[in-house]
Amino acid sequence: MALTTALGLAGCNRGGPNADAKAASAASAAPALLVAPEDVITLRPAAVSAGPLITGTIQPDRRADLRAEVSAIVLAVLKENGQAVKRGDLLVRLDDTSIRDSLVSAQETERVAGQAHDQAERQLQRLTTLRASGMASAQQMEDAEIRRNNTQSDMSAAKARVVQARQQLARTEARAPFDGIVSDRKVSAGDTAQIGKELLKVIDPRSLRFEGLVSSDAIQSVRAGQAVSFRVNGYGAQDFTGRIRLVSPTANPTTRQVEVLVDIAGEAPARLAGLYAEGRVEASSTTALVIPASALVREGDKAWAWRIAGNAIQKVALTVGERDPRRGDYVVLTGLADGDRLLRHPNGTLKDGQAVQPTASAVAASTASAASAAVR
Repeated sequence: MALTTALGLAGCNRGGPNADAKAASAASAAPALLVAPEDVITLRPAAVSAGPLITGTIQPDRRADLRAEVSAIVLAVLKENGQAVKRGDLLVRLDDTSIRDSLVSAQETERVAGQAHDQAERQLQRLTTLRASGMASAQQMEDAEIRRNNTQSDMSAAKARVVQARQQLARTEARAPFDGIVSDRKVSAGDTAQIGKELLKVIDPRSLRFEGLVSSDAIQSVRAGQAVSFRVNGYGAQDFTGRIRLVSPTANPTTRQVEVLVDIAGEAPARLAGLYAEGRVEASSTTALVIPASALVREGDKAWAWRIAGNAIQKVALTVGERDPRRGDYVVLTGLADGDRLLRHPNGTLKDGQAVQPTASAVAASTASAASAAVR
């Protein structure tokens, strides 16, 4: 009955000095808001970086495109995408039948040429002995030397053909040039591989870097050694950091953007390769209060947050700065202070002055914390 009377009186007094009373009545009539620890955030100063936006992709510094060096049929592909490889591991084997036949033929030609050279060398030595005793003419000596030289040339050419055939035979096997993983398999057994056809790609996941682009309008504030913070599509709110290794001396003539290479700090996950990334070059840094976008309520050009004060919530008008595109937080210019406790995800049914009641888990946590402090 008392609650009904209060609501009736509040309805009869509209506007003017009774507005606050009406709001207070509405707040008192609203049910207490149950708040768990995870529903509350405490504002603390944080480092806020300022600098140009950088966008691009994560790419390995060490990458190899293995291509066919001979024309042949693919006999076997021994590794699949994502599998780890060691330097020298056999990855793809091509049909070597015709090349092996060429090697056997070249080896036989080398053997015959070697025999002919040995025979010509022995003949020259005999004529040299006979010439010393006057039993061989100068013409015979000259002819023997010519034959010896010709057979030596034939033998050298035959050896070169053997070496070439062995090189061609080795090219029928594609091996890993370094430790890494297979990132892109292009062929299967039975495919015809022409010279230059891509077989597969191998990358070193330990050498990932951020290949970014910065607008030429802001490039004057970018230099090697500066820190970069960024996020990668598919990795949610996980933050990555790095430092600029190189700034390209020229801009792309079409996009007017400048390439910037960033070394990623620590060991990046192998699956980052090829993903889009966006961040900011930390050209300057300041400390300021920041509020997550989830805790900020906006309506037109107005912004506010719901602060917990004692056992009630307050609607606090705010002035905020620019949003950090990487983290999604806003810099708080006015309205809040260090240590203020805010609702993390406010909804549209909240009332200014509405009572707040901690959940059972929050009460238990608070009691345990107090007991621990008393023991210390």
